[in-house]
Amino acid sequence: MLISTKGRYSLRVMIDLAEHQTDDYIPLKEIAARQEISEKYLESIIKLLVKGRFLTGLRGKGGGYKLTKSPDQYTVGSILRLTEESLAPVSCLEEDAPSCPRMAACRTLPLWKGLDKVINDYLDKVTVADLVRQDNDSYDYII
Repeated sequence: MLISTKGRYSLRVMIDLAEHQTDDYIPLKEIAARQEISEKYLESIIKLLVKGRFLTGLRGKGGGYKLTKSPDQYTVGSILRLTEESLAPVSCLEEDAPSCPRMAACRTLPLWKGLDKVINDYLDKVTVADLVRQDNDSYDYII
């Protein structure tokens, strides 16, 4: 599993909006400047986040974007599952993957299922609110 720039930038956008949230909408231009991401690329990421109902947008004067929920209601896992094609460590565990003829005899399948569970459980425990906090020592995860 390799998280793409789309996934990493989506997290940065969500954190940025959480850090700067007010009752007003935050212009795309401001987010792009703070995060040093091109506006054009950011538009495609924002589009996914709006479609997934993580953000709401308003066009025109005073327009921009804001979170639809409080930062503690967004998990890193939910954001990455929205923006990445898959978080599965192997293709046979991807959603809608064709059935593998070797699955019944696969010696490594339990390993990959366990890793998939660890990844998803961990990412679903970390929220945007957690990432906004400065004390990130709580994310040390030892296996």
